[in-house]
Amino acid sequence: MTGPNIKGNPLKISVYLLVISYVVGEFIFPKYPLLYLFHLIGILGLIASSSFFIAGFSLFKSHGENPSPTTSTSRLITTGIFSYSRNPIYLAFIGFFLSMFLIFENVMYILSAIGLAIWLHHWVIKIEEEYLYNKFKEKFDQYNSTVKRWLFF
Repeated sequence: MTGPNIKGNPLKISVYLLVISYVVGEFIFPKYPLLYLFHLIGILGLIASSSFFIAGFSLFKSHGENPSPTTSTSRLITTGIFSYSRNPIYLAFIGFFLSMFLIFENVMYILSAIGLAIWLHHWVIKIEEEYLYNKFKEKFDQYNSTVKRWLFF
């Protein structure tokens, strides 16, 4: 059995969106000055989202799995950061964009975060979850019922 039939690579799309957001937001859209406190929250968000990404990615590697969503898997990872969120790497992508908005006051980052979240939720995560359910059945059902898709919902 091959992996989920996902169109696009979430990491590449996130990086492309990051570059496009920077260019469009810096040279086309105006800045919206925020309080200094928001900048600090943004820096903490960058640290947290980077930590989520590294924790999720390293768990994939430590279990001998490929983190690319289009590859097949031989096991369901439910430990570490995956015991709090079923999608910590995707959560890191969204958190990174939101944090970039808070730091650089570039509205394109928040618009990209919204678009990326919608795409990830409907056209990546749902397909991955269907694949994992078909492959692991009861084990995925149990995991699905105890761990939230994102973090709080």
